Amino acid sequence: MIRTAGEHGLLVETGSLELSHRLDAALRALRPDGVVEIVPGPETVLVVAPGADQGRLRARLKELVREERGRAATGASGERQVVTIPVVYDGADLDSVAALAGISADEVVARHTGRELVVGWLGFAPGFAYLTGLDPVLETPRLDTPRTSVPAGSVAVAGPYSAVYPAASPGGWRLIGRTTTRVWNVTADPPALFRPGMRVRFEAA
Repeated sequence: MIRTAGEHGLLVETGSLELSHRLDAALRALRPDGVVEIVPGPETVLVVAPGADQGRLRARLKELVREERGRAATGASGERQVVTIPVVYDGADLDSVAALAGISADEVVARHTGRELVVGWLGFAPGFAYLTGLDPVLETPRLDTPRTSVPAGSVAVAGPYSAVYPAASPGGWRLIGRTTTRVWNVTADPPALFRPGMRVRFEAA
């Protein structure tokens, strides 16, 4: 289903994270006339196009959804780029994450580095990516009282997600390490290192 979102937006309800990623990639490759912003979510993709013919764009979006759903059904691969992030695992909450999981701190590191995660979507702050596919053993609740400032480069977990804080900001995720890799740089093109569908692997530095 495609819904009108504001004066210039169309919200495509994809029904799945995979289809959101596929539609996002297709739109970025095609860049239909008038489209100025594409915002994928867990089960939606927002397309902002103040200069587009809304009827024509809606029809094109329906066509793309059918095409990408068909590719997914046949097992055609999507985004496969993998980014490796070196991490020093000395976070303030590493021991508490271990205690909540009932494992050692070394096992937390092993489980965090032992899986290839996937960028689900970006939100909360510029460049902040929600990384899906975290080992279920590491799923822990957010802090009862968020920190007033979390340093840029902090590597954290909360619920079923992991993340790298792109800039210093308040935050309630549990900090397990830190990286010197910049995931947000306003002078870069694009400024965000992560994009939806990208694979991410952490390694102990």
